[in-house]
Amino acid sequence: MCKLYPSLKLLTLSVDCRLEKRTMVRGKIEIKKIENVTSRQVTFSKRRSGLFKKAHELSVLCDAQVAAIVFSQSGRLHEYSSSQMEKIIDRYGKFSNAFYVAERPQVERYLQELKMEIDRMVKKIDLLEVHHRKLLGQGLDSCSVTELQEIDTQIEKSLRIVRSRKVQTLGHKYIYNIYTHVNDVIMSSLVDLGA
Repeated sequence: MCKLYPSLKLLTLSVDCRLEKRTMVRGKIEIKKIENVTSRQVTFSKRRSGLFKKAHELSVLCDAQVAAIVFSQSGRLHEYSSSQMEKIIDRYGKFSNAFYVAERPQVERYLQELKMEIDRMVKKIDLLEVHHRKLLGQGLDSCSVTELQEIDTQIEKSLRIVRSRKVQTLGHKYIYNIYTHVNDVIMSSLVDLGA
């Protein structure tokens, strides 16, 4: 510290503070549509430039063929390509067609199997509907004697099952009614004895 200039230390400190490197931290933004038209256009322009810069860096650093196509909201075309755009698009078209053509036989076979399964199910549903109508007594004119006997047997079997279930249900009700009646008789007898 200099005795002649005591403020020199203060000046040195303030200069040091101003020389500190200040870093700005970018905050994360929510990705959603920008409502302000001017801000949206500015952001579009900056991000488009950033995208094309990254595409250029990728092509230079990795010796890759890169193409980027962007349409603005107004429909204006913006593009970047590391070589001729038409050649890259042709190459993409050939690659994508080859990829989809290689997958096509499997897809077509699967679709064919689905169609056959649908046909089988439709036939099965039709047969079940015809059989159901016959059980209801409709469309019996075309039935042979054997078919009529089979329908009769099936109806008799179904009728036995329904009657058996009915007896079970009524039996339970009958037993419950008897139990309730016996219980009422016992309770009235106990009341009579107590009186």
